[in-house]
Amino acid sequence: MNSLDHLVKNFLACKHIAIVGISDKRDTGCNLTYNRFKDAGYRVTPVNPRITTFQGQPCYPDIVSIPEKPDAIFIMTNPRVTKEIVRQAAELGVTHIWMHCMMGVRPGLGAGTSSVSQEAVDMCKDKGIEVIPGSCPNQFLNPDFAHAFMRKLWGLFGYLKME
Repeated sequence: MNSLDHLVKNFLACKHIAIVGISDKRDTGCNLTYNRFKDAGYRVTPVNPRITTFQGQPCYPDIVSIPEKPDAIFIMTNPRVTKEIVRQAAELGVTHIWMHCMMGVRPGLGAGTSSVSQEAVDMCKDKGIEVIPGSCPNQFLNPDFAHAFMRKLWGLFGYLKME
């Protein structure tokens, strides 16, 4: 089984990342993640079916509409949507997916703050897609104090151990 640190390293080695769950209604964790990746030099593509632009960049309704296939996908949506995103990713040949969960990678934790769908995780594994089923890129990519603290705390509680 891959360790979380190994999966994160592989994900962060990707240069073009689609960010699914962008919002134009309010500041969200997804928007923060988009900006964190962008500030770190990644090419990021926003995805939301309800908007056409985000921060002056084209925003796509789904990942299959993106003109150039992304290397990886970060998902911060309702888990009911996650399976369809994974299906599209498999169709495109995307090999890295990160499903956000505020509470680490332990199944069932943070149900109200999670994009993780166990069915989608299983689909990733069946399709050969490296999946991070939880946690948050902001805890690993130039973390601010709050995200660094969460990473340490979840690590102490064992929430960052892959099963």
